[in-house]
Amino acid sequence: MSFESFVNAKAVSLGKEVVKMTTASGSGHPSSALSIMHCVVALMYDVMRWDPADPWNPASDRLVLSEGHAVPAIYAAYADLGGVVGKSPANSRRLTLADLASLREADSPLDGHPNPAEGFPFFDAATGSLGQGLSVAAGLAVAARLRKVDRRIFVLIGDGESREGQVWEGMDLIAERGLHEVCAIFNCNGQGQADYVSPQQSAERIAAKAEAFGWNTRVIDGHDPAAIRRALTEKSDRPVAIIARTQKGWGCEALKDKSNHGKPVAARELDAALAQLDGVYARLGVSPPAAGPAAPPQKPAPAAPWNRSEIRPVDFRTALSRAGLESALAKNAVATRRAYGAALLALGDADPRIVALDGDVRNSTFADVFAAKFPDRFVECKIAEQNMVSAAAGMAAAGFVPFVSSFAKFLSRAYDQVEMAQITRANIKLVGSHSGVTLAADGPSQMSLHDVAYFRSAAATDDGRGRPVCVSFHPSDAVAAYHCTWLMAAHEGMCYMRTHRPEVPLLYPPDTKFEIGGAHILAEGDALTIVSAGYMVHECRRAIDELAKTGIRCGLIDAYSFPLKPGPVLNVAARSNRRILCVEDNYLGGLAGALAEAAAEQGEIRVHAMTCRRLPKSAKTTDAILAYVGLSASDIAAKVRSILK
Repeated sequence: MSFESFVNAKAVSLGKEVVKMTTASGSGHPSSALSIMHCVVALMYDVMRWDPADPWNPASDRLVLSEGHAVPAIYAAYADLGGVVGKSPANSRRLTLADLASLREADSPLDGHPNPAEGFPFFDAATGSLGQGLSVAAGLAVAARLRKVDRRIFVLIGDGESREGQVWEGMDLIAERGLHEVCAIFNCNGQGQADYVSPQQSAERIAAKAEAFGWNTRVIDGHDPAAIRRALTEKSDRPVAIIARTQKGWGCEALKDKSNHGKPVAARELDAALAQLDGVYARLGVSPPAAGPAAPPQKPAPAAPWNRSEIRPVDFRTALSRAGLESALAKNAVATRRAYGAALLALGDADPRIVALDGDVRNSTFADVFAAKFPDRFVECKIAEQNMVSAAAGMAAAGFVPFVSSFAKFLSRAYDQVEMAQITRANIKLVGSHSGVTLAADGPSQMSLHDVAYFRSAAATDDGRGRPVCVSFHPSDAVAAYHCTWLMAAHEGMCYMRTHRPEVPLLYPPDTKFEIGGAHILAEGDALTIVSAGYMVHECRRAIDELAKTGIRCGLIDAYSFPLKPGPVLNVAARSNRRILCVEDNYLGGLAGALAEAAAEQGEIRVHAMTCRRLPKSAKTTDAILAYVGLSASDIAAKVRSILK
């Protein structure tokens, strides 16, 4: 059988599997899956170098399905090839065609959209929230170069999806870095969900845009095996964009209308739909193929092992001196963002897996000290935070430990990408600087006030491995920020750390121990216990000093991490009038929420909250903005007096 006949025959036989599995599931997107089937067959059976028995091989070519809803096409081919499923090599088995009927079941590895964390290791990242796959591919390509691995990364992207701005953020970064390992395949079937795509997403317009972005562009018939193979195998010193004209619902008349997006064939119409696909064999002059490939897929050469040295933590003062912060130490005033930069530099020395990404603010986040020492392990993503987070997920899938830094407010632009990375269980570390209201003069457009509640909610959720979906840290001084950065690197899973712009005095001895979910008692008092984190710990100390002058002795706890272990905090509060005042420079839903929930279960502690209850604005100083939003030391002291009355 010729290559063309083989691909055509497989497209029909696997198309039948797509229709059957989505009908059995009662949901899915068979029309989209049918439109990419020829490209999938050409890739998985011929062009890609990979081993169905070892999808974890770091030297394998990779396929990122940005158009995640079309995943039944991949499942059908993977089962036909005998690819293995499972969450680890030790706990894996071959997928069979019979398994396809379990699509979307709770105990099946075949999720409705791609998700490697649920046991489908052919993929590197969860997709389905559209527009993110090309950015993941960028991260995979950068990682391949760092590891000196010869691999190609293919990305299937929908034409309607291409209106997402992140697609072009990814196109931009890939072209800028000359990542010719990446091949983008735009599936131009002309249909979206509700209607036909805009003329701006036509094959001609997408091709023109890709060419303008610096890609080597080819427009082909996406159902012509020979044309697909030529485009996929053509040598290029630039990234390749293949614009494939396809037909939604190819081979099945019942699925071709634009109203059928996301609709499986009804069970009563299944036989007729399968008969339509059987008729395509005769129309193309091919016979039903045997199961499996005509020849085994090309297997990649083994990847070189990691060259890792023993990780030895560097002491705090040595690390800050190496980062050029001797004068700050001498003044006993170091911003937490600066300590993060020093810790990142020390981690880079200790572990070659550590990489850093930043969004054109590295001289503010202090990722620049890492960039200066390790330029090859630093990715400047410019002002494209969504692309940056997804690229980090790609690098994590390749075994690196990416630290992603920007202003906390700018990271909020990428919360969708953060959630997709959480679904993937990507081992990425997010650091948001200039957080809270203490930024002052730059005003609310630069302040992150929702982030504590957002990340705290993820900390309270199990990721299926007995770990939080995301651990978060909110250090109050440079010592805490330094040690929390090392905790992030050691933790397997997503982490978020909030850092601040103002310089603050050191609260802790350099060798203080910190832990996930921990808290430190900074002062004892019998009137009331104040609990805070980050910059507000310093403001609370000033309030405590003010109250002490009038004989009111308050305790102070620095609760610097989520998921918070509430027991020790509540035990301290039980000894101090059974009252807690939480003070935070963010909106509701953070620390006060966590303690109120824990106190409600215990039933003896009352929790009061001081958060930013007023939309902030610019102010010339930190003191001025804290007074404006009612979070100054005087405001805290007044709140304590009010509670005690």
